[in-house]
Amino acid sequence: MHAAYGRCRRLQFRHDPTFFLATARLPRHRRPAVHALYGFLRGADEIVDGRRRAAHPDARRAELDGWQAALHEGLRPGRPAHPVLAALAHAGPRHDLPLHLLDRYMESMRVDCDDRVRIPDPDALDHYMDGSAATVGRLMAPLLDAGDDATEPLAQLGVAFQLTNFIRDVREDWEMDRVYLPGLDEETLRLGVATPTFRARIGAEAQRARELFAQTASIHDAVPSSVRPGIRTARSVYLKVLDRVDVLDGDVLTQRASLGPLGVARAAMVTVRTA
Repeated sequence: MHAAYGRCRRLQFRHDPTFFLATARLPRHRRPAVHALYGFLRGADEIVDGRRRAAHPDARRAELDGWQAALHEGLRPGRPAHPVLAALAHAGPRHDLPLHLLDRYMESMRVDCDDRVRIPDPDALDHYMDGSAATVGRLMAPLLDAGDDATEPLAQLGVAFQLTNFIRDVREDWEMDRVYLPGLDEETLRLGVATPTFRARIGAEAQRARELFAQTASIHDAVPSSVRPGIRTARSVYLKVLDRVDVLDGDVLTQRASLGPLGVARAAMVTVRTA
């Protein structure tokens, strides 16, 4: 089991350094469960977007179905063969994680199985993010010792994180034939030129993300002091991304809004100094 958790930890370190840094600031006894949850989510992501993903959307959906079924099977008595599933099956009962919510998460992942993804309107975007980011927030709530009143704010904090990712990654998503933010002109994306209309659209989404961060600021008072540094770290990093978007005046097509490893580390260090 130690090796299974270790594999999940390495996956998180390799693929999501921001989340890894935030996890590292949680109480030690909570971290393995967070790594295990990440490992399952990463497994789904690899099926959808990994280098070895299946060529056809139907095949990718079938693999997602298999990954989901393997988790359900792993939650029954007996140890799953896959180390990631073994870790999550072990962590779930220990921390009272609502793992049934992962079925909702997988609904959003199936959207990404298509070769061409277009989110048609704000309601569809909200539905997608509720299934993906908000679900992760709800799953994380027990690991953050969050009470019932704090669960939905945590879910909305997850949405703020994902919306920021969508803003940051517009160019990369377009290269994968995906448009998550409704209202972006596809000819503009094809030409790679940030028009005033495009900049305004990105600015509006960035403002929405900031409002979500502001609305969930009180979450720190609703969780134990031991988990606050981890939440502060994640918030700090993502708010720095939005700051970068503002500096670029919404031009996320010709310039990168990502912080890079050094920028992430600097943002994290700010929370260490101010904690």
